[in-house]
Amino acid sequence: MAQIRSKPFGVTKQGANVTEYILSNPGGLTVSVLDYGCIIKNIIVPAKNGPVDVVLGHDTMADYEDDFTSSSSTCCGAFVGRYANRIENATFSVGGKTYQLEANNGPNHLHGCFSRKLYRVKAFGDTLLMEAESPDGEDGFPGNLKLAVRYTLTEDNAFRMDYRVSSDADTIVNLTNHSYFNLNGEGDVLGQKLRIYASNYLEGNNQTCPTGAILPVANTPMDFTEGKLIGRDIDTGFAQTTMVGGGYDHCFVIDRARGSSQSICAWVTSEKTGISMKLYTTQPGIQLYTGNFLQDCPTPGKGGVPMQKYGGFALETQHYPCSPSHPEFPTTVLRAGKVFRATTTLRFFTGKQCGKL
Repeated sequence: MAQIRSKPFGVTKQGANVTEYILSNPGGLTVSVLDYGCIIKNIIVPAKNGPVDVVLGHDTMADYEDDFTSSSSTCCGAFVGRYANRIENATFSVGGKTYQLEANNGPNHLHGCFSRKLYRVKAFGDTLLMEAESPDGEDGFPGNLKLAVRYTLTEDNAFRMDYRVSSDADTIVNLTNHSYFNLNGEGDVLGQKLRIYASNYLEGNNQTCPTGAILPVANTPMDFTEGKLIGRDIDTGFAQTTMVGGGYDHCFVIDRARGSSQSICAWVTSEKTGISMKLYTTQPGIQLYTGNFLQDCPTPGKGGVPMQKYGGFALETQHYPCSPSHPEFPTTVLRAGKVFRATTTLRFFTGKQCGKL
């Protein structure tokens, strides 16, 4: 069974103490989590040439705060909501009432404030349970929300993220984790191989909001169904990738087996380190973001090294962006008294354990 220890990480600008929790299993996989933003600070994977930290992050609490409160925030490693990804024109209607949100991404609303909350933590066995509240009106959304985030590390190198949210009023919810992965532990990710189990993707407009069209990936640079190097088709002049900074920032529609709960949605491998990662989720979509603007991060990454373009990729399991504008998409409405649940699992392999992508 995994073990959990803790240590101080720093103090917020408001004077709150932040704690780092370190989960480690007998095989040597280690995951560090902060009670600020439920941030996944480190995932250290034992590999053929030594352990590799496969997620981006910062060294200090001040760097995380300066990043997360900037206009070019990366949300690096954080639990994201009330609404992960975008809400078009920062407005939505539920229960016959229209709500105006902060326009923090051009004219749109992006992600919200869950990444900047301090969570209460209970540690037991191989699991961290982190809880908080989101009061009615926070970020402009209706309903008092109760939040529960549970992180579990297993002996077979799986890291599971469970979300549970309830509200006392009708509202909308979309949740994800915003880690950036780099299975090499350094440099760019263009030479890492990615497979996404999705035959279709959401066409985006020039604000990265879905147009409503669900298009096949076949015969386009959006096709990762057989697995390919992340950088192979990243700069081909294809309009969908050109308009988001020369890369990917798109939601893919996960191919889901009928009746399944968690389905595999992505598989990444690094030839350099021999590390592979598989993702499974209960959510209907996965947003691939290739760090097209990471170089704009106002604070340095780990070791004081500046963030770089394509320095990490995010695989954000979630409902579709801008769902309130597209009633044909899976609903993100959470009714009063009901519970929203979602699960995503990362499973790590080294060498030949994972098989051939």
